[in-house]
Formats: sequence, C-alpha cells, structure tokens
Amino acid sequence: MSVYLSSKKIIKDWIDYNNHMNVSYYLLIFDKYGADTINGIFKMGEHSAKTTGKSTMIVESNITYNQELKVDDEVDINLVYFDHDKKRLQYKMEMIHKEKKYLASTIEILALYVDLNTRKVSEFEEEKVKIMDDYIKKNVSKFNSENLKFSHRLKKN
Repeated sequence: MSVYLSSKKIIKDWIDYNNHMNVSYYLLIFDKYGADTINGIFKMGEHSAKTTGKSTMIVESNITYNQELKVDDEVDINLVYFDHDKKRLQYKMEMIHKEKKYLASTIEILALYVDLNTRKVSEFEEEKVKIMDDYIKKNVSKFNSENLKFSHRLKKN
C-alpha cells in the first residue's frame, strides 16, 4: 500500500550510455515530483520558504535502484511511509513503473525543518503539526514501516 503523489515520463536527456536512466535522475524525480509534493501538502515548500522563511532541508537519504527505466517509461511516485517529530520529517517513497507495475526505486529521507533566516533547525508550528498528524491518521493504513533506516533518528518524546 502507498499514497500516490505524482507521475513522470522518462525523457531522452536522462538516458545514459547504458541505454537506461542514469542514477542521478532517480534522485531528481524523487525530489521534484515526490519531496516537493510532500512539502506542498504540509505547507513547507517553496511558498513557505518565500513567505515565512521556513522550509525543509534533506540531511540524509537512502536510495535503492531495483529495476532499470528506459526512455518513455512512465512512473508513479508514491509515499510509502511518513512520520515526524518536533523538528524532523522521515518519509519513504517508491517509484513504480506505471504500465508494468514493477518497483524501479525507493528512497528514504530524513529532513530538518529550518528557519532560512538564521539557517538553524526550528520546531514545527502547531498548524503544521496538525496537518502532518491529520495526514498520518488518514493514511496510516497505507504506510509500511518495514526496512526503514532513520526511525531511530526521530525523537518522539
């Protein structure tokens, strides 16, 4: 189970000399079509950065490359897991081949909430905590916490 975030078609510019998508573009897709979507849902993305001076910064990631993708393949980006503490986000996404339904890649992220004016880690505002907690309650049955690398990093107390 998972939560759909977005879809993307693999373009020719992302194909390398091995005739498949270069590893760097997996990260680009997860960042632009996954993390940006998540940040939008939780009101922590570009709009927040420009209006409140607060946003998220990824500090650690773990990516897997499970099966290759080729030009014109289309993938779905899905959220597999999400949690947070007072200052951190932990989430995992998957990239699924839209037509053939195979798992192409996964990424697990640990991100910090940052005050961009001071460049220091900040606690989430109550409004954002409520948005995240409501999202978790709504989608918890679709999340899978198996094989997570960063759960020990969240400080839940």
